[in-house]
Amino acid sequence: MTGTGRTAVVTGGTKGIGVAFSRRLARLGYRVVAVYRNDKASADRLVEDVPGRIETVRADVADPDAVAAFAERVLTEYGAPHVLVNNAGRNIDGPFLEMANEDWRQVLDANLSGPFYLTKAFAPAMLGLPGGATVINIGATTAIRPRLNGVNYCASKAGLLHLTKCLALELAPHIRVNCLIPGMIDTEEMRTRYRVADPQARADLLAEIPQQRIGSPEEMADALEFLVGDGARYVTGQKLIVDGGQFMW
Repeated sequence: MTGTGRTAVVTGGTKGIGVAFSRRLARLGYRVVAVYRNDKASADRLVEDVPGRIETVRADVADPDAVAAFAERVLTEYGAPHVLVNNAGRNIDGPFLEMANEDWRQVLDANLSGPFYLTKAFAPAMLGLPGGATVINIGATTAIRPRLNGVNYCASKAGLLHLTKCLALELAPHIRVNCLIPGMIDTEEMRTRYRVADPQARADLLAEIPQQRIGSPEEMADALEFLVGDGARYVTGQKLIVDGGQFMW
């Protein structure tokens, strides 16, 4: 499925891996609506870099009213999207016994409720598209193997995996729904979290990855391109882990 004349919506589409998704879909010919929450500077740079193919819109995916208004705007201006990428998310770490209820709620709202709201808002129109449509939820390896001090994030991403499967069942055969899971990908957040500038920390990290390197956002975009394309037309309800072999699940 080529993108010419089609619309793609990418939440969290102006930073990190989301930028690579937005750029790739634009290159494939999609009209991209990239959603951001706070960082307008990054959004403006993206529009300048890819003029005429990407529009950025500020919206909070955790707010169902904001999502409804955003979806109505997209449907009015562009029609039903052929591709919806639920990439936006939040990460507020802390020990379980010390975690504030608000930190639990904010992460669940963004990472799990957000994809629910967005897909629910767009799916009725997407079901009527000739040739079908696709939803890609961006997951995390911690949905499968938990980590310390991340109960809210891990739970939200585990829920997203099952949301993916449930949506794949209910929206078939017209909408394919899959979960794309990044491993260690070279983003600012990953570099900070895993201290990759420290030689020993980097060496310890690479020792866990059979391919012995950190992945690039462009490699995540390669996987996204596969999942939205005709080569994946028989793929739905699946998780695709792009991690250099670090987690073989």
